[in-house]
Amino acid sequence: MLPCSFHTSPTMYYGSSADRYRDFVEDSTSHKLKNVYWSTKQTVIRKLGREEDKYVVASDSELDAKLALFKSVQTTCQDLILCTDRYFQRIYGLSQAENEMGRFLKSKSSEDKTRAGKMLAAVGKALSHSAQQRLALQNPLTRLQQEVQTFRNRAIDDTASTIKRTEAARNEYRGALLWMKNISEELDPDMGKKLEKFRRVQTQVRSVL
Repeated sequence: MLPCSFHTSPTMYYGSSADRYRDFVEDSTSHKLKNVYWSTKQTVIRKLGREEDKYVVASDSELDAKLALFKSVQTTCQDLILCTDRYFQRIYGLSQAENEMGRFLKSKSSEDKTRAGKMLAAVGKALSHSAQQRLALQNPLTRLQQEVQTFRNRAIDDTASTIKRTEAARNEYRGALLWMKNISEELDPDMGKKLEKFRRVQTQVRSVL
């Protein structure tokens, strides 16, 4: 006689799958919340200027150097735009003053028929000519300012957007490292759940790289 076959109730499979799914969802939610927590903690550490792991900081030295160079270029562009604007304003003001002085001297020279009158007329003419030459700088200065502004709007702003995303990724990466360090300090190889959490955080770190 054949032995009676063992029939497993379908509810046992369904119940087991449901439990695993519930544990997975709860674990995933907890993982996301902890990821946000450690990323936020890393943000606070940087904002407060607290000391970070020297090896992690050293590994980002090349990136930090490039960021410093970008900030220098960004500041230089802004300063150049402001300088050209102020320079033009000063030139325009000086040109007006020279033109008015030239007109004044030429008007007075007509009242003086001596050699002094001729000198006044010559100086007045020279000042008027100088005023015109200064105003001629308007076009090249305006063109320079426009080109720098275009470079700033395109290259600088685009790069700034990329850097913002890079900084966010680095912050998440360093936060994940803090998290992994925290778990590793409490790690017990005999506790599979702890080890699994460590591996998930390790995967999180690698995904940010």
